[in-house]
Amino acid sequence: MEISEGMEIQSRSGHFKLWRDLELLEYQDKFVFKAAESPDQGFTLRRSDGNIEPLTSDPHSESPPKVSTIYGVAGTIRLLSGTYILVITSRKEVGHYLGFPVFRVMSMKFLSCNRTLRFSNSQEKRDEDYFRTLLRVLESTPGLYYSYETDVTLNLQRRYKLAEGWMSKPIWKQADPRFVWNKNILEDLIENKLDGFIIPLLQGSFQTGRLKLKNSPATIALISRRCTRRLGTRMWRRGANLEGDTANFIETEQLLEFEGFRCSFLQIRGSIPLIWEQIVDLSYKPRLNVINHEQTSTVVERHFRDIIQRYGETVAVDLTDKQGDEGQLSSAYADVMQKLTNVRYVSFDFHHHCGSSNLDNIQLLYDQVSNDFEKQGYFLADWEGKILLEQKGIIRSNCIDCLDRTNVTQSYLAQKSLNSQLQRLGVLSSTESISTFNEDIEIFITLWVEQGDEISLEYSGTHALKSDLVRYGKQTFAGIIKDGISALSRYYLNNFQDGVRQANFLGLQDAMDLISGHYTVNSNSPSQFQPDGFEKFPYIPVASALLIGGLTATTLTLNQAGRNTQHFMSSLICAGVAAGMMALVKANGRQFCSRPRLCGLL
Repeated sequence: MEISEGMEIQSRSGHFKLWRDLELLEYQDKFVFKAAESPDQGFTLRRSDGNIEPLTSDPHSESPPKVSTIYGVAGTIRLLSGTYILVITSRKEVGHYLGFPVFRVMSMKFLSCNRTLRFSNSQEKRDEDYFRTLLRVLESTPGLYYSYETDVTLNLQRRYKLAEGWMSKPIWKQADPRFVWNKNILEDLIENKLDGFIIPLLQGSFQTGRLKLKNSPATIALISRRCTRRLGTRMWRRGANLEGDTANFIETEQLLEFEGFRCSFLQIRGSIPLIWEQIVDLSYKPRLNVINHEQTSTVVERHFRDIIQRYGETVAVDLTDKQGDEGQLSSAYADVMQKLTNVRYVSFDFHHHCGSSNLDNIQLLYDQVSNDFEKQGYFLADWEGKILLEQKGIIRSNCIDCLDRTNVTQSYLAQKSLNSQLQRLGVLSSTESISTFNEDIEIFITLWVEQGDEISLEYSGTHALKSDLVRYGKQTFAGIIKDGISALSRYYLNNFQDGVRQANFLGLQDAMDLISGHYTVNSNSPSQFQPDGFEKFPYIPVASALLIGGLTATTLTLNQAGRNTQHFMSSLICAGVAAGMMALVKANGRQFCSRPRLCGLL
């Protein structure tokens, strides 16, 4: 790979660095991007066709009407009207990963290089409006992190086992593609060899804290990495696809740094790897449906084969209920897992054993997995980079959403591992634990609560439930109120915001399918947004008006029903209208909910 002189200067320190601050010059015919540290490094983007060209030294005939500072280019995407480029407009430093600063994306913006739509038909113009709406959704994507000086998608154990010189490669080449949120929109930058400008973004969570530990300070970090292979929202991405990729698959790494030693403990979570769905239909808890697919066994095998190849021996911990719909799904999962001899399956009904105030009963789960947990261990390297211990396996946890129950369980196991690490390093005696140090345990708990909230916001749109179980080991009254509010918020978001059906709401799932490449805009393909059935008219306002009007009229006429027969008949008619509308809404619940349109459930 050829690199410029400026890039060679950046690479001599032994690791590749990206340009931190960029100057954006917006001309009528092009966008110009320059590295603030080295103005001769940059590129241009033609507004006529979206093509990228090298930066030239030729002076422009006019002054740019707008000059601004941006903090990175996240990629380009082509829609019907042309190319859009995504830039980072603000950032916040949130800590350090292995000594390198890590930033959180605070705001982004798509810049348009549009061709004219005057020759497009009305449907194409409507489609482009939808796609632009999805771009606005993507601009506010939560939980995106990056570093200019290192890759944050690789866990510590994998980094230490890479070939010498790996850190001198461009950061996008170092990254684990599973966890690069913007992988699909980096292609134009990669083709033009703009390595110094290519920022792999991680979606998930990054939390850090400082432990005092008997005046022996240590740094603890918690990094969650969301896989993009089956990216989506809570109700519209469940289970696995035919390749074995599961929804809400997240690798969480707890990293401890103490006097030159580095410890890493990995856990993973992901939706139950069967083919199943839970379509929203206005009910508070939609029915779970396990799809009897001929490839189900193959899907499960593919999923766990990939995990074993990456992480080693695997213990699958299933935290779902054993009654009702969850019980049917859990039973189907258990039946398939019996056929896998290379994975240990452990079923633990979290709600039954732990309820709202019995977190101590999670010890029952630990008793079942303790031998495997201790055998798998954790990763440890000394100040010279010598590997002293390796983690030899992984615990994969799941509930239905892989959020609340899963987060409580993972934080419990992470605390067990942290105690073992601190005892190994001589910070704690064999009888001590971090829970005996009030300030330190509070920092540890806060990291896990904030991490749980962040990944829950990304998947469900609300904070995590049961966070007080992590904080206090029991559910509090304030926690019950907070969980109730979050549960109602989830209901609203799942039913009315996660698709694109309502023009006034945001198509989160469609936006994710667009950015991840699961859907590609093609002007030769039929429109995905042509209305049908209920969509031909504004049914929710009409239904709501008739329902509310019927109930109101019924109430008013009932007050006068005793006066004469006419008022009584009016009450019956109004009540009949209200009952009819309620029956219509219930019978067509799925039609009244927002749903994604770009891709199918698999």
